[in-house]
Amino acid sequence: MEYKDATTEEIELIIQQSWAAFEVYRNFSLQQRAAFMRAIADELDKTGDALLEAAAAETHLPLPRLRNERARTMFQLTSYAAACEAGNWLEARIDTAVADKNPPKPDLRKMLVPLGPVVVFGAANFPFAYSTAGGDTACALAAGCPVIVKAHPGHAHTSQLVADAITRAARATGIPDGVFAHIHGASFEVGKALIEHPLIRAAGFTGSFAGGKQLFDWANQRKEPIPVFAEMSSVNPVYLLPGKLKEAAEETARLYAGSITLGVGQFCTNPGILVAVEGEALDRFKNVLTEEIKKTAPGDMLNIGIFKNYVEKRANALAQEGVEMTAVPEADPQLEQGLPTIATTTAAVFLENPLLQKEVFGPYSLLVVCRSEAEMLEVARHIEGQLTSTLMATQEDLARNRYLIDIVKNQCGRLILNGVPTGVEVCLSMQHGGPYPSTTDARFTSVGADGIKRFARPVAFQNWNDEWLPAELQNSNPLDIWRTVNDELTKQPVNG
Repeated sequence: MEYKDATTEEIELIIQQSWAAFEVYRNFSLQQRAAFMRAIADELDKTGDALLEAAAAETHLPLPRLRNERARTMFQLTSYAAACEAGNWLEARIDTAVADKNPPKPDLRKMLVPLGPVVVFGAANFPFAYSTAGGDTACALAAGCPVIVKAHPGHAHTSQLVADAITRAARATGIPDGVFAHIHGASFEVGKALIEHPLIRAAGFTGSFAGGKQLFDWANQRKEPIPVFAEMSSVNPVYLLPGKLKEAAEETARLYAGSITLGVGQFCTNPGILVAVEGEALDRFKNVLTEEIKKTAPGDMLNIGIFKNYVEKRANALAQEGVEMTAVPEADPQLEQGLPTIATTTAAVFLENPLLQKEVFGPYSLLVVCRSEAEMLEVARHIEGQLTSTLMATQEDLARNRYLIDIVKNQCGRLILNGVPTGVEVCLSMQHGGPYPSTTDARFTSVGADGIKRFARPVAFQNWNDEWLPAELQNSNPLDIWRTVNDELTKQPVNG
């Protein structure tokens, strides 16, 4: 099924409707917003296998993976709905007046309020969890913002089916027209028109560095710049420390062979760089990793565009001087299948060639061999911002490499010990975001209810009578939310 790109006139009408809806929806209660989000989850559940089969046909993703991803998407909606109602994300602060202070201290109360209409760009690799009804959409709706979703052209029909489910949920819960809108657009011009429109107040994006950076640049060139929360490029380096390899080289190799090839390597947390010190333990690791990759069958990639991009970037990386191909599967790939690949280079070569730490989106990983732990430290100093970084280490390794830990911590949003970066838990403690170029703003996460804060801004109310304050800041605390009152976290009413 083909969908036409939205025209300039259609985009204008949709954004005007979104702004009109914002003037109503921003005053909806936390409970009303939460009810809408739960209704979306219910509608997704009702789509049954028809939605999964549509997604499988468009993305080549297997049905079990899609079934799990839809369940995750529903959980995001319901858990963020609960967080919306609880109100912790509002960061309500109250400092009561002190009349006898010189000068007198005013009554000050602060909370987060919604930004306005948000554009969400669907992700290629997650047709549910990071797309039409995904985390960005859920967070924006929880914050009180209308959402305009631009469907990813790689799964346009799936996106339309999900959009239809959201529309049914909106009608069932009395949500005004314009709070949710859905458009198609394979052309960059559609994205540009959305980002540059003066009534759009923020955007969420998950995808390539080129795409995210372009949206970010357009947003910052506006007369009134807006935030673009873009998750872009990450190679998620793994530091294989000597003690750990000596203790568990084979086990670690098998663990990482699975992580590198999981989902044909099409995860933003795929481990694209492995850093280790030369020696007998590394040789054992490398041998087992090679054998595991040889046994792994090539897999269908999401679409022809991603396949071509992988082939090109993989070939470019392997063509660099000082880079050797170490392992590929014994089976030949078919068209649109990603060939799992391990390449090897030295730390000296890696440090001289910035291209080697650029993301190759797919089942590819580069092993960087260091002569010493000191050289590993030098490699770490040159790594760009990442979503994740991992240390495979014993307690003795950690004690000997405290400075490495400190350097790596400063480069990533999630620091992992003795695990794999693939797999992102949806919970409050998750940080899915990191320093540039992994994202455009390392202060925020796109996973977990803290992501709601991306689409809100603080407003302070000074010397307002109680009846005119938002319910979240009124003395009686009618919503029974946690608030910081005169520096104390409490649910108790304010006296006065």
